[in-house]
Amino acid sequence: MGKLDGKTAFITGAARGQGRSHALRLAQEGADIIAVDQCAPVDTVPYDLATPDDLAETVRQVEALDRRIVATQADIRDGAAMTQAVDDGVAQLGRLDVVVANAGILSFSLAADMTDQQWDDMVDTNLTGQFKAIRPTIPHLQANEDGGAIVVTSSTAGLKAVPNLAHYTAAKHGLVGLVKVLALELAPDRIRVNSVHPTNVDTDMIQNPATYANFRPDLDSPGKDDVTEAFAGLNVLPTPWVQPADVSEAVLYLVADSGRFITGIQLPVDAGMLTA
Repeated sequence: MGKLDGKTAFITGAARGQGRSHALRLAQEGADIIAVDQCAPVDTVPYDLATPDDLAETVRQVEALDRRIVATQADIRDGAAMTQAVDDGVAQLGRLDVVVANAGILSFSLAADMTDQQWDDMVDTNLTGQFKAIRPTIPHLQANEDGGAIVVTSSTAGLKAVPNLAHYTAAKHGLVGLVKVLALELAPDRIRVNSVHPTNVDTDMIQNPATYANFRPDLDSPGKDDVTEAFAGLNVLPTPWVQPADVSEAVLYLVADSGRFITGIQLPVDAGMLTA
């Protein structure tokens, strides 16, 4: 038996990276999946975002695990679209037990040089969008006698300051406050709310030329090998980045019975970054 047999999980940013990893790991444990991803560019994001083909691949991989999946291309900044995606998924799959608010973007700028659009895109996606994705799930979770679980993807930048990332750091810190309030408000319904705080994760969000250039401005066209040492220097354990699967294991722990009495916490998956 799987740890999530008979459960349904709603996951944002599910087309690739951490979101796809979470979808597959929860499906391996028996969960059906409601998957959402924007699958479209954001003007101020300097790397390619997921595509409809990426979302289709997540569908293929979940179905290969013999689980059901309802996938929707929708922008988490659009509250009506989020409500529609959640309600449609629940109508098709029958219930909702787990929410993984994972979608997010990254860009770099000193605060003094940051444009209004950079700030707005970041906060609207990484904070306000996560709220708009979570809000319509609450009535469905409250309908369960045994409650449910919400996990929000924050970052080590949600617990410490990071230069060149004022907008990202502010949004990720904001998620911590949201998690703590929701944990208090939803506890009477046996709904647990926690956040995970990864260090750098080996996904397209960091493995791209814009991120490499931010870490190695001394080079004209740095590549992955050029930044590995710099990334490793951020962590205490000897690794430049963790894998999406490492974060998925933390998510599974929090949403399964293993985390049944854990709520309102911030769980680092940070290779020791926050201790340095």
